[in-house]
Amino acid sequence: MAAEAMGLRERKKIQTELRIYRTAVELFLEKSFEAVSVQEIADAAEVSKMTVFNYFGTKEDLVFRPIEEHFSDAARAVRDRAPGESAVAAVRRQFLELIENRDPSIGLHVEPFGRRIRHLVMRTPVLRERAYLSSEKGARELADVLTDETGDPVLALIAAATLTAARNALVEDHHRRLDAGESVDDVTADATTRATQAFDLVEHGLANYAHKPTTPQAT
Repeated sequence: MAAEAMGLRERKKIQTELRIYRTAVELFLEKSFEAVSVQEIADAAEVSKMTVFNYFGTKEDLVFRPIEEHFSDAARAVRDRAPGESAVAAVRRQFLELIENRDPSIGLHVEPFGRRIRHLVMRTPVLRERAYLSSEKGARELADVLTDETGDPVLALIAAATLTAARNALVEDHHRRLDAGESVDDVTADATTRATQAFDLVEHGLANYAHKPTTPQAT
C-alpha cells in the first residue's frame, strides 16, 4: 500500500510540474516572456506562486529546465560509449538514434510544441542568452570528459567545440527547413545522410574540404 501511495504521489508531482510548464509556455507564447508574471502562471495553473518556485527555481527555468539536459547529450554519449569506440563515433551514433526516434530535442517531431519553444527562445534576449550559455556549458562538459581521458585539455576543447558545432548545425538545419514549410517526413528523409556527412567531415578533418580551384596563369 505504501509503495502504491508513493507511486501516486510521484505521478501527481509529475502531472503538476507538466501542467505548470505547459501553462507557462503557452502564456509566454501568447503574450511574451517579459509580459507574464510568475503569479499569473500560478493562477492559470491553479497552484500557488510558491508551488511554481518549488518546481522551477527561476522564471527562466520554466522554459529551460525540461530541455536543458539535452545540452549534455554529447558528453553523455562519449562518457558512456563502448570500449574501442571513438568520441566522434559515439556522438554520431547517438545523433543517428535521435533521428531514427524523431526526437524533439533535434527538431524532428510532428508535435510542434518543441519548435514553438525554440521560437520563443530565439525572440527573447534573456532566453537566447541562456541557451547560448547552456550550449557552452555542454561543450565544456564534453571537453572535460575528453580531457580526463586524454590528458590534453587544448585538443579536448578543440574536439568538443567541433563536435558541438556539428550537432548544432544539423539541428539548426532541421529547424530552418521546417520553418520554411518542409514536413517532418521530408526533413527526416535525408537527415541521416546529412548527419553522416557532417560527422564524417569531423572524423576525417578539413584537409580535403573546400579546396579553392587554382586559377590558370595568364599567358
